[in-house]
Amino acid sequence: MSAADTPDFFHQGELVGVLTTQPLDRVLDYKAPEGGLWLGAFVEVPLGPRKVLGVVWGPGVGDYDHSKIRSVIRVLDAAPMREEMRLFLEKAADYTLTAMPAMLRLATRAPGLGDAPSMRLVYRLGAGVPDRMTPARTKVLAVLEEYGGLSFTLKELAEMAGVGTSVVKGLVSSGAVREEKSPRDTPYPPPDPDYGGKALTEDQRKGAIVLREAVRSGAYGTTLLKGVTGSGKTEVYLEAVAECLRSGRQALVLLPEIALTGEFIDRCEARFGVRPAEWHSGVTLTERRRCWKMVGQGEAQFVVGARSALFLPYRNLGLIVVDEEHDTSYKQEDGVLYNARDMTVLRASLNAAQVILASATPSLESWANVEAGKYAKLTLASRFGPAVMPTMRAIDMRAEEMPGSSWISPTLRRGVLARIEKGEQSLLFLNRRGYAPVTLCRACGEQIGCDQCDARMVEHRFLKRLMCHQCGETRPMPQVCPSCEVADKLAPVGPGVERLAEEAQVAFPDAEIAVLSSDHYGSARALKEHIAQIAGGSADIVIGTQLVAKGHNFPKLTLVGVIDADLGLQGSDLRAAERTFQLMRQVAGRAGRAEIPGEALLQTFQPEHPVIGAILNGDEEAFWAAEAAERKEAGVPPYGRMAGIVLSSPDVSQVFDLGAEMARHDGPLRKIGAQVFGPAPAPIARVRGRHRVRLLVKAEKGVPLQAALAEWVGQFRLKGEMRMAVDIDPQSFL
Repeated sequence: MSAADTPDFFHQGELVGVLTTQPLDRVLDYKAPEGGLWLGAFVEVPLGPRKVLGVVWGPGVGDYDHSKIRSVIRVLDAAPMREEMRLFLEKAADYTLTAMPAMLRLATRAPGLGDAPSMRLVYRLGAGVPDRMTPARTKVLAVLEEYGGLSFTLKELAEMAGVGTSVVKGLVSSGAVREEKSPRDTPYPPPDPDYGGKALTEDQRKGAIVLREAVRSGAYGTTLLKGVTGSGKTEVYLEAVAECLRSGRQALVLLPEIALTGEFIDRCEARFGVRPAEWHSGVTLTERRRCWKMVGQGEAQFVVGARSALFLPYRNLGLIVVDEEHDTSYKQEDGVLYNARDMTVLRASLNAAQVILASATPSLESWANVEAGKYAKLTLASRFGPAVMPTMRAIDMRAEEMPGSSWISPTLRRGVLARIEKGEQSLLFLNRRGYAPVTLCRACGEQIGCDQCDARMVEHRFLKRLMCHQCGETRPMPQVCPSCEVADKLAPVGPGVERLAEEAQVAFPDAEIAVLSSDHYGSARALKEHIAQIAGGSADIVIGTQLVAKGHNFPKLTLVGVIDADLGLQGSDLRAAERTFQLMRQVAGRAGRAEIPGEALLQTFQPEHPVIGAILNGDEEAFWAAEAAERKEAGVPPYGRMAGIVLSSPDVSQVFDLGAEMARHDGPLRKIGAQVFGPAPAPIARVRGRHRVRLLVKAEKGVPLQAALAEWVGQFRLKGEMRMAVDIDPQSFL
C-alpha cells in the first residue's frame, strides 16, 4: 500500500493535530510540510516565537482560521510513534489523571532528538600502551574497561573519568585510546539467545519451560515468578528473554535500583554474548539518545533499565520482566505519579506481550491477583547449588543488658566476633526512616500509637506534638508512657548508619568496616565499585540501609544482624506490616548464599509480634492470607481504592483553607460512595519552603474513581503559587 492509499499519511498542506510537550490543554493544528508525514511522526513545530517538539496525534480539527495555521517546521529522524504507544500514553494519562503533554515528555526524555543525523568523533579502548602512566590516565582507562568497549564522546569520557580532555588526547597519541568517526546512533549488536545458557536445576527447568511457552503464545499474560532469595530466578527469566529474542521481538528487564545494573549487565553479557541496551540515569546522554532511537527502529532487541524505560518507543515489545516487583522505587513520586509495575501490565496488554513479575517477597497486590486468577504463578522453592536458606532467630531486646546509647546487643556482638575469627563477613542492617523517628518506651517496649488508627504517632519536633498521618489527630508530646505510665523512659528510635558504624568501630576495633548507603557515593560507578570490593572480601563488617536488600550477592557473608526489626511494624501507612515482612526476608536472604550456611538475627522488643513470627517461621502464605483478610475487612488496597491529594503553597493558611473547602464540597465523590479524610499536615509538612497538606480519598474497588476525582478537583481554581498533586493508588503517605 502506498502512502497515498493509507489514512495514516498526511500530504503537504493537510491539517494535522500535533500533541506538544508544552503544558497546553489541547492538540494544536498545523499544516503538513512538503513531502507529507505519517501519523505518529515526531515533529518540530512553531509555538509563538519558539520551536517545540511534538507528535502527530491525528487529523487536524480545522476550527481555526486556515490562513493563520502554520506549517510543521520539519519531521525528525525518528521512527513514528506506534498506535499502541499512543494508546498506552492516553490510558496511562486517564488512569493517573495526568495531562497528556506531561505523558509525552515522559516518553521523549532523550537528548538531541531534533539533531540531524551526522558523524562524530568517539573514543574507545585501544590496543596500545601509554609511554607512562599517571593517575589521570589510569582513571580514563578504568572507565573504558568498566563499560566493556562502549564508545564515548571526548567530553563524556573526560567528565566520567574526572580529567581534562587533554588527558584523553594524550592517550590517543599512544594508541591506548582509539579515536574514530562513528554515526551518532548505531544499532546494538544482536544478542544470541543460544550463546551462554547455564545448566538449570529441575525446579528452574520446569519454570523456564512454562515461561518460554507463554512467550511463544504471542498473547498477553502476566506470571508471578516467586522464589526464595538465591533460588536462581534471574536465570529462569533470562530463558524467557531468550525465547522472546528467538521470536524476533524486543525484551525489557526493569530493575529497581541503579546499583544493581552493573552486575546484572555482566550476567546478561555472559548469557547472550553482548551487552544489552541500558536506560537509566547512570548512562551518558549520548547512549540515552542512541537507546531511544534504536529501540524505536527495532535495532535494540534487549533493554535493561529503570522504571522510565517502560516509556521507550518499542517497535515490537514481546516481554517485560519486573525484577523485585515489590520494590517501592517502582512508584514515581514526583512529576507524573505512576507505578511502573502496574503500568507494565497495561503496556503489555496493549502489545500482546508477556509480563514476568519476579520477587522472593511479592507485593500483596500481585499475590491478590494470583488468588483472583488474573496472574499465573511459578514458585522456585529451593536455593541454587549447595546454598541453603539461613537459619533465623529473634534476639529479645527486653532480656539483653544494653548500655545507654548502644544498639548492638551482646548476643549479636558475639555472633559478629565469631564470624570475624572465621574470616567471614557480617552485615548490620538498619532501615532508618530519617524523616519520622518512632517514639518508644524503654520500660515496656510500647510504640506510641494513634487511638483512632492502627498507626504510629510520629513526632513533629517543630510543633512539639505527636501526629497520626492516617487521620490527622495530634497530641502534645507526653512525659510518661501512656501504656505503663513510667516517666522519663520515652525516646525516639533511630540511630543512623554512621552512628552505628561508630559503635561498631569501638566494639570491633580490629575489623574492617564498610558503610553501604547510597547517599555516601557521588556516582553510581563509585557505589558499584564499593559493592564489588565488599563482595571480594574487603570488609569484615558491612553496615547498610535497605540498599543491601536489593539483589546483591556477597559470597563470604554468613551473618545478618537486623538492628531494629520493629522499626516498620507500625508504620504510617497501610503497608507497614507488608513492607517490614518483605524487607526482613530480603535482608536475611543476603546470608549464606555460597557453601557456608548463614544465620540471621533480628533484634526486637516484640518477639511475639505476628509479623516477627511470620518472618522467623517462613510461613509466607499464612502471612499474606492474614494481611489480605485485614485489608479486605478495612476495604483498602488491593481490595479497595485510594487516592491522595497533596496541596502545597508558601502560605500555610492558603493550603489549609483550600483543603477544608475541598473536604466540604465533595459531592462528586459522595455520588460514588467515596469518603474524604483530612485535610491534615503531610508528614513532611514543609518542603523547599512550601507548606504541604494532604487529603485521602477512599472508595470501593469497582467504582469510577478517576472520573469522580476529575469532577471534584475541577471545581477549584488554584491561585497564586498554590499547587495540587493527585496520586492514584498512593504507595507513600509523605
